[in-house]
Formats: sequence, C-alpha cells, structure tokens
Amino acid sequence: MKNLDSDQSFYIDSEEEDEENMYEKSGDGGDNGNDSDSSASSAEDRRQNKSSSYNTSWPQSYRQSIDLYSSVPSPNIGFLGTPNLSRISGASYLSSSLTRRHTPGVLPSVIKPLLPEPGEEEQQHLPKERRSSYSLLPPLPRKASARKDERATPKGAAATAGQSSNGQTVLNGINVLCGVGILSTPYAASEGGWAGLAILLIFAVISYYTGILLRYCLDSQPGLETYPDIGQAAFGTAGRIAISIILYIELYVCCVEYIILESDNLSSLFPNAHINLGGFELDSHHLFALMTALAVLPTVWLRDLSVLSYISAGGVVASVLIVLCLFWVGLVDHVDLHSRSTTTLNLSGLPVAVGLYGFLYSGHAVLPNIYTSMKQPNQYPSVLLTSFGICTCLYAGVAVMGYLMFGGATLSQFTLNMPKGLVASKVAVWTTVVNPFTKYALTMSPVAMCLEELIPSTQSKSHMYAIVIRTALVMSTLFVALSVPFFGLVMSLIGSLLTMLVTLILPCACFLSILKERVTRFQRACCCVIILVGVMSSIFGTYSALSKIIENLSS
Repeated sequence: MKNLDSDQSFYIDSEEEDEENMYEKSGDGGDNGNDSDSSASSAEDRRQNKSSSYNTSWPQSYRQSIDLYSSVPSPNIGFLGTPNLSRISGASYLSSSLTRRHTPGVLPSVIKPLLPEPGEEEQQHLPKERRSSYSLLPPLPRKASARKDERATPKGAAATAGQSSNGQTVLNGINVLCGVGILSTPYAASEGGWAGLAILLIFAVISYYTGILLRYCLDSQPGLETYPDIGQAAFGTAGRIAISIILYIELYVCCVEYIILESDNLSSLFPNAHINLGGFELDSHHLFALMTALAVLPTVWLRDLSVLSYISAGGVVASVLIVLCLFWVGLVDHVDLHSRSTTTLNLSGLPVAVGLYGFLYSGHAVLPNIYTSMKQPNQYPSVLLTSFGICTCLYAGVAVMGYLMFGGATLSQFTLNMPKGLVASKVAVWTTVVNPFTKYALTMSPVAMCLEELIPSTQSKSHMYAIVIRTALVMSTLFVALSVPFFGLVMSLIGSLLTMLVTLILPCACFLSILKERVTRFQRACCCVIILVGVMSSIFGTYSALSKIIENLSS
C-alpha cells in the first residue's frame, strides 16, 4: 500500500512495482493456504490487467501530448536530436500535475533517460507491449493507481492524486474553451440573427452536462484517464481508435484555421504586400500564409514545448484583452452602430451559426485530463460550471457588441471589421496575430506524436522520420488553408462535423455503453435527446457549410 501522506508532492506509478506487489500478495495467499485471499488476489490481478490495458493500444502518447497542450509545464528546450522514442516508455513515471511538473528534489533524475537503452537489465524486465514509444516530450504521469486510491478515500480526506487547485483548473478550462472561436461569435450572430443566440445558451448547457457525463465514465472503473480510454471502455479497441482519429482531425483542422487567421489579419495590416517567386506572383494572403507556415515550422520541430506552453497559457489574457479592445472601440471610441442592419432570425444562415456556436465548446477532448489533475475532483462540477459560465458570458458579450457595431457587414473575424486607425484596433489585431504562433506547435504535436508511434521500432532511432512527419503536417495545413481560405465556414464545418461528435454525441453514447443498467431513465432520456440534437445539428450544419464553401470556391 502506498503511503499517501509521504507522496504529497509526487507519485511513482511503476508497473514493475505493481506486478511485484501482486506477486507477493499471491504468494502470501498460497503460503497461508487461504483460498479467499488467493481468489481476492486473482480478482485484483484481473482488475489491474484490465485497467493497464487501456494504455497499451494506439495512441499511447495521447495523455502526454494533451497534457502539454493544455498545461504550463516547466521549461526544458530541446530539438528532435534526442534519444530514440523507445527510451521514453510507460513503465515508470514521475507524476506531476497538469499545471506544475517541477519538484526540486527529483529534477536531477529527470535529466537521465527514464529507461535504459534496449538490452539493459531494466529494459528486459518490461513486458513487450509496454516497450513501444510514447512521445518525444518529457513524460507526464499516469495517475490510474493514484486516482483509484483517492476515490477510495473517505469524503473530506485530503486529495492527493492531482496537484491542480480549483482556481488553476478553472483557468485551464477557460484557456481550453476560449480560443480563436471567440473572434467569430459576431459573425455567428450575423448568420443566425438575434434569435440564434439562444443556440449558444443551449449548447452551453448541453456541453456542461456532457462534460459531467465524461466524469461518470472516468469514475466507472480504474485505469480510465483520457477520452480514448473512455472510447475503449465503451466500444473496445475500435472505439478507442475511432475517437482518437476524430480528436486528431479536429486538432489538425484547428491548425489550418490558425494559418487562415494569420493570413487574413496580416493581409489586413499590410494589404499591398506581395512577392514574385520564380514567375509566381504571391498576393498578401498567399504570402502571409506561406510566411506563417515557415515561422511555425521550427517550433513544431521542438522536442519540448514547455516554453511555448507557458506563453500559450496566456491565451486567457489574450482573449480577455481582445474582448476589452472590442468594447473599448464600441463604447469609448464611439464607433457608429449598425443595429438597423441586424435581423431577428436568419433561417438561411442558421445552420452555419449552429456550427460556429458548437465550435465554441470543443474542449471536451481535454476535460478528462483536467479532471484527473484536480486536487479535489469532487469539485469538478462547480469548477466546470465556472469555466463554462465565464466563457459563455464572454461569447455572448462579444456576439452582441460585435453584431451591433458591424451589423450585416460583420466578417468572419471581428478584428477585420475594426477601424484601422484606432489604437484599440491595433492592439486587438496584433494580439490576434501573435497568439496562434504560440499555439500552433502545441496543437499539432499530439497529431505528430500519434503518427510517430507508427514508425517501425527498427527505425525509431532515426530522428529524420519525426522531422519529415512534422514538416509534412505543417506544409499540408498550408496547402489546405490556401485551398479553402474561409475562416468562418471552415470553423462552422469543424463545429458541425467534429465538435458535435466529440462534445454531444460521443459522451452520451459512451456513458450509455459503459454504465448500462446503472443509467436512470431520466439520464437515458437526456442522452437520447442530446444525441438527436447532435445528429441533426451535424447533418444540417455540415451540409450548409460545405455548400457555401463549394459555392465560394466556384465563384
């Protein structure tokens, strides 16, 4: 039994240790001839094997990459010229929280490889299936055993499985939810009309409820830590792989949005910029899209993105600053309002608005990681409510103010509508321009790491494969961004096709599958209604977004 009092700062979650303890339990039972102890030990073995099986299927790097994507770890810069992937494995981890990964007493040991080179004694003790690669990043904890111990702790006991306070968790939640989508809320209001704002509130309530359902899924059995784990528990390996692919596609398309965002805003600042390359004339949009891809490429090559994660955590500040700039322009600089050009309800644009509003609550891929990082997981509902409440107020405020200011002429990003000569407008635009540069690599890294897991073990020592994969991903996002340069419509497509699955449909489906007979009639009815809403929104929103994209491409 682990001493929880002595492990307040960190945990060592070692599979060899667990196997040794289970072996000792089994041996003691045999020596004493106690059949009940032996059967209890066998049941415990089966539970341990079942819980550990959630971490052996592809993708194994999901927990580590998503934790870095949504956290503020200690900095440790390094490029891809590092030991091969197999040296960072899942056998023994130094645990830490989602928001803090430094413990002075143990930092020197982190400098050394967590596992010795293949062929050494420690490597030989590992089960074969656990020797596969996890990531190029410093590993983050698996808190399965710690979370299990904590759930067994009586109510009111000190929580020790995670280290994130409630305040830190709220900030992490806001940072995940409040991203570039806030720029398009006035455009969503313009597409759907004032009545369409009711969709924003409906999605806020439903998304909060499905976030709670994910918690029930995580608590249903030990070993569940991430969204893919939940998918595996609900639908087997196929469910894990399908959910992972959906989540990775969502992250990939977000990177496409970053390039479109940079191209639109920089070309608005420098509309006359152009260059001639080998007879090809690049206008400002194409030029700045290319420059953005080249600028973020070295950051994607980084092995450790801790410094970028520190800066990216300022996304909350950046979002609030942009919102303040919008209100400053409207209330202090007294920009003329265009309320007469607004509409109460626009049925033709409502499906696009549904996708845009849905995209605003696309943080469910990270909610399991946030939950397992909390010091007080019993406070998760109130913390989640706070995060959703703050973000919804920001979304609604920006939507109302932006739509009043720009009316029917509202563009896909309200920064493009703001008067060019005002100081507040320049601050908003430049804040919008700088922020994606820090987030691109963090968003793309989970996608790159999952592909690097597929590299044959015989070739994993070659760093060239990782560089080629990451470079190809960046260049492909550039190609897609130039082919479909419609920020609002692409966002609506993501929200309709992917976010509806991740946020509405899959949490309910997994909840019904995992808890089964424990689900009440009311919960079952709510889940069925939410799944129906998600399917209908996905169908109409996807069709409308694709139709408008094709129409714009052909014009």
